[in-house]
Amino acid sequence: MGKLQSKFRKRSDLYRASKGEKADTTFDSQVMQYEPAHQGSINTVTNLSPDLCVSGGSDQAVVVYDWKQGRMCQSFQGHNREVTKVLCYAGSTWIFSASRDKTVLMWDLNQGDEPIQEFCGHELVVNGLAISPEGRKLCTGSRDNWMCLWDIESAKCEQRQNVSRNLVTHVCWVPGSSSIVQTSEDKTIRVWDSRAWQVTNTFPAKQYIQTHCDVSPNGNYLVSSSNGFGGQGCEATLWDLRQPGCKVVEYRGHLQTAACCMFLPTPPGGPVQVATSSHDGSVKIWDQNTAVCLGTLYLDGSGPLVCLAPTDSNSLLCASFNNGLHHIQLVVARF
Repeated sequence: MGKLQSKFRKRSDLYRASKGEKADTTFDSQVMQYEPAHQGSINTVTNLSPDLCVSGGSDQAVVVYDWKQGRMCQSFQGHNREVTKVLCYAGSTWIFSASRDKTVLMWDLNQGDEPIQEFCGHELVVNGLAISPEGRKLCTGSRDNWMCLWDIESAKCEQRQNVSRNLVTHVCWVPGSSSIVQTSEDKTIRVWDSRAWQVTNTFPAKQYIQTHCDVSPNGNYLVSSSNGFGGQGCEATLWDLRQPGCKVVEYRGHLQTAACCMFLPTPPGGPVQVATSSHDGSVKIWDQNTAVCLGTLYLDGSGPLVCLAPTDSNSLLCASFNNGLHHIQLVVARF
């Protein structure tokens, strides 16, 4: 069987492949660790372009990074508490950042280092960000139980609704749809109609807090991840959005909180796969339909792995608490 091989590179310094290496099935992987762009933990990462990613951290900074060249392009300073989520609008240079300072800031890579828009109104940390498919509306969700819909151009809050105990952990806009999906600390998943600004479906509550969610590119499936400990909870769940509340499979194997779950881009004729990252310091790749774990990579010493951003079907970026940003390249093993 093939092994997952981890090679850590920090600019010119090469660490031994055996350092912190553990192996699991069917992928050979090289892991590149870049010079940290943040002073402290990285909480969130997303893609801005094929070469550029955006990250946010405990140092309150929003950083644009060329991960292929291993260099920082821009650092935005505007929040006064740690950044919890970053989001980019596809095909543009827009960047949105949410923070524990209760605000969302909008930046443009081509318009200097000051925010071009500010969205204020939440009373607690903002954990959820989603942009409508046409790029005109912004959805935000917070631990204050409020879900808000904003006009991006004017920064005006057009819709607000408070749902009791809905401590929002993540928000996704369903591609090509008016529907929004969000996870919550109350262990449920809610589907919203952005036109009426009403909850249209509430999934059956899970046993543990739902930490993150992602929607498949065709809008048919949702994957959510779960808090947990000692192997209890700690899973990701695939749901069929065409039958709200219909659980398809569960991805089990993490030993601590599953912090992030993402659909991987599917090459033509290729397998459909899901990636998860965990507080146990591992990234797992799963067959979407069978829930078979295709490979596990442990990044020992990196601490909780809190966010993933697929760059293509064979690689993804991973944000860690202790060791900055990792670019993980997955190569199918040859036997």
